[in-house]
Amino acid sequence: METTLQNSKALHLYRAKGLELFYKNGYCNTSLEELCDCLSLSKEVFIDSFMSKEDFFIGIAQNLILQNTLNLLIEPVAYKQSPFPLILDVIDLELEKAINSVADNGSMLFNFITEFNNKNHRINKYLKDILKIWEINLVSLLRKGQLDGYVNKDVDCNGVANYIISSYMGARTLMVEGNSQLLANQYIQQLRYYFYSISNKYN
Repeated sequence: METTLQNSKALHLYRAKGLELFYKNGYCNTSLEELCDCLSLSKEVFIDSFMSKEDFFIGIAQNLILQNTLNLLIEPVAYKQSPFPLILDVIDLELEKAINSVADNGSMLFNFITEFNNKNHRINKYLKDILKIWEINLVSLLRKGQLDGYVNKDVDCNGVANYIISSYMGARTLMVEGNSQLLANQYIQQLRYYFYSISNKYN
């Protein structure tokens, strides 16, 4: 069994199953017994392999949740291009994935940050570091847009990046309980208007 757990493909499958359970029920509401049952592992093998439920989740955060967030990132392009259509396209794609998911429970990263806030500093640091990667990437893209003349030079790129992230997470939360297609369309439309207001309209 140890050899199986050390296999990277098997490890990915265990983490994916664990993440699915945590995302559905929440970390705190998932007992170690439920987790072991979901993974079809005895408690002894789980502890030998992953140390603890907390360490198992950190492994998930460092791999799967990070990868999930990387899907929302756009590396600054090497040529001149407005950042706004790029950002809109990526967010629109993620919203479509949520609309078509039967198990959508909101923004995975935001849900876990909220759950661990003021409860588990160790895990929350990993999650907030992931959020910071997204923020830094957006700021870089927007600043390049300023240098290339697409973003108004007076725009606070850090503020815009934080607005994009917080509004996206808010929209994802509302989509869980409401008409997800309608809410997604409204959000993208309003984001488009906002981007127009901070763009350099003379470029």
